[in-house]
Amino acid sequence: MIPLQERRVPSAFSLFNLGFRPFFIAAALSGAGLISTWLLSWPSNNPSPYFMSAIHWHAHEMLFGFTLAVIAGFLLTAVRNWTSIQTLRGPWLAALTMLWAAGRITPLLPLPPWSVALTDLLFLPLLAAALAWPILKARNYRNLVFLALLAGLFAGNLLVHLEQLGVAVATARPGLHAALYLVVAMMLLMGGRVIPFFTERGLDSFKARRQPRLERLVLPLALLWALCWSLEWQIPALLLSAANLGLHTRRQYGWLQAQIGRVPLLWILHLGYLFISLGFALQLLSPLLGWSPSVPLHAFAAGAIGSLTLGMMARVSLGHTGRELAIPRGIGTAFALMGLAGLLRVTLPLTPLPYSVSLQLAGGCWILAWLLFLFRYASMLCRPRVDGLYG
Repeated sequence: MIPLQERRVPSAFSLFNLGFRPFFIAAALSGAGLISTWLLSWPSNNPSPYFMSAIHWHAHEMLFGFTLAVIAGFLLTAVRNWTSIQTLRGPWLAALTMLWAAGRITPLLPLPPWSVALTDLLFLPLLAAALAWPILKARNYRNLVFLALLAGLFAGNLLVHLEQLGVAVATARPGLHAALYLVVAMMLLMGGRVIPFFTERGLDSFKARRQPRLERLVLPLALLWALCWSLEWQIPALLLSAANLGLHTRRQYGWLQAQIGRVPLLWILHLGYLFISLGFALQLLSPLLGWSPSVPLHAFAAGAIGSLTLGMMARVSLGHTGRELAIPRGIGTAFALMGLAGLLRVTLPLTPLPYSVSLQLAGGCWILAWLLFLFRYASMLCRPRVDGLYG
């Protein structure tokens, strides 16, 4: 679709002109703030009077707080490009952002549990409705798959809240796992669209190799894998991890070129995608070697989600504010810190070092990466596009 160009004059304060602006700032703030709170409270304190355990609070907020903010910002911006129909802006976008923020604040306050759950659960249906209208109006049916994935995320979030409210027993863990695996499926789907495209745009005379037969298998295998691991069907889950490892190793090989290492906006995306394959591999190795199940989970979370979200936010923010695709000073360091955070979070728990060391070192790198992003991008996201267009 041809990108929509509004007949509007942007104001000096443009934070709520398009979805990526407020939600990318929200994601970076929560990425640094939530991990800081987690490190300060671990291992004995639970920062939330609503959640039954600090681990549930940490996992929930990193998925339905931090990660969902990135997803919301990306999809609200992408759907506008895909359909040439304006998505939420102005007061409506501000209201949705405030609802997301309320979902992060209410679990920390002594409020009635039902009000905490309702505040958090409202966000995903409203986001889906905001995306569904332009998709359906433009008959952009190909991208309805994202609404289905958001519905799956809502179901996972509901399972978490049902346990916290005492309505159900032992549903929080499968709900959190299902949400993480659906986020991985979403990254695999979007990664196949944008990483080879960005690589071709970023490198002269490079053509990524795409294999249509493999591409048709990506989403079905990812969803089956997510289902089997969420339900803890051990043998089918392991077989699907092996199948996904082979598929995505081969898939990414067709996108690689030696010059990628010279372009930070590319290598951070490829690193994030490699963490997904590492997660599949660790799911196979962990039962054999007696490693904690959290090791592959953090390859997907700290490694893949961290690197892919930071890389995508850095690139999308440049492109959609009309700037050249050249990262500001210090963002290459942020990319390196984020990759290091994922690597340390996966590997250090396998060493004789105290567990707290891995948390502090990995968490410190993660926090610094997001603070660097905020330092360089916050003003950019609040100001108008440099080319004078609205968006």
